[in-house]
Amino acid sequence: MSAFLLTLLVLLIAACGLVLIAGGRRHPPLAAERDALNTRFYRQRLRELEEDEAQGVVGERAEMIRELQQTLLLDIPEDEQIHARTLSRWVLLPGILLLIVVTLGFYFKTGGFAQVMSWQQAQLDLPALRAQVMDPNAEPLSMDQLARLGLGIRTSLQSDPRNVNDWLMLGRIGMVLNNAATATQAFQHAMQLAPDNPEVKLSYADVLTRSQDPQNLRQAAQMLSEMAKQDGTNLRILSLLAFNAFARQDYDQAIAEWQKMLQLLPADDKRSDTIRRSIEQARTDAGRQTSRLALNVTLAPEAEKMLPEGGVLYISVSDGVSPVPVAVKKMPLSHFPLTLTLDDSNAMMPERLLSAQHQVLVRVRISRDGSANPQAGDWFGTSAVTPFDGHQQLSIAIDRQQK
Repeated sequence: MSAFLLTLLVLLIAACGLVLIAGGRRHPPLAAERDALNTRFYRQRLRELEEDEAQGVVGERAEMIRELQQTLLLDIPEDEQIHARTLSRWVLLPGILLLIVVTLGFYFKTGGFAQVMSWQQAQLDLPALRAQVMDPNAEPLSMDQLARLGLGIRTSLQSDPRNVNDWLMLGRIGMVLNNAATATQAFQHAMQLAPDNPEVKLSYADVLTRSQDPQNLRQAAQMLSEMAKQDGTNLRILSLLAFNAFARQDYDQAIAEWQKMLQLLPADDKRSDTIRRSIEQARTDAGRQTSRLALNVTLAPEAEKMLPEGGVLYISVSDGVSPVPVAVKKMPLSHFPLTLTLDDSNAMMPERLLSAQHQVLVRVRISRDGSANPQAGDWFGTSAVTPFDGHQQLSIAIDRQQK
């Protein structure tokens, strides 16, 4: 940066010097320029007269020369003094200041000055940010701090390109910042330096598994399969294998890997519920999900008398713990009693499937104006919290009115 600023300063001084030299030169006045032009004209005319006389066109050459001289003398005022003009250098000072201001203004506007300063600051902050990210008791870095840490590491790698740990850290930062290109390139460099390092291979397989490119998915699957042969109980390898198979729509392998994980995890491990939901999702996507919730909905006589025209029936299913519905179905009012079925196709979110629930609570509501939010006067009915084994049948009576 100092070399660049020095170069900029030298160029500015050179430009200012050129302005002073060009502006301070002596310029002949207009009268001198006029006299020089008349002299050239006079000599040119003499040569033409000589040529005309040689060809016999002109016979009175001496008379014509006297007329030409007389014309030249009349064009030159008497007692005119010729003085060279010199421009004061102080007059050039505003122009020099304008040159400096415009040059620096263009650089600060388009030359990336802010980016250069940010880069320099990232280099200064690198030791502190590196220490903070390596300290398990320190406060986690913000996204802006992670970005500056990544910039500092990339700069450090320019002088130490064989630092495997820095390439790994840069790849992980890229994944956190959702920068797939940076993460992939960083892990590729790490793989070239340490192809047998298990952590490097796992990290590279992880970023390839997140890719949408089928070739990357196949490459990651091959790497993970080789690692699983050497360490078949590694939960991280099994998890990546399962997600990779799911991304390749190989649902049988994905289910098999997740089931291996369930066998390795303790019974009370919180990750087990997530894995079971993933298994159910894979079965659903494979078309092998048979879980159904059959409902028989009846209407109380007092509610039947107040059925609104154009009303809408909302059916929501929750797990009995969280108020957020697992599955929702909306349909126009029809004749009662009503029989209907809900399955995973009615799920609100892919990660919370109806088939993955162990208990359900059903709420049925008649909306008078089609609003999804309950309003005073709406008729509804709810079931009790009921165990769900995937083939449940419930009866709900709409017999209460929203207050």
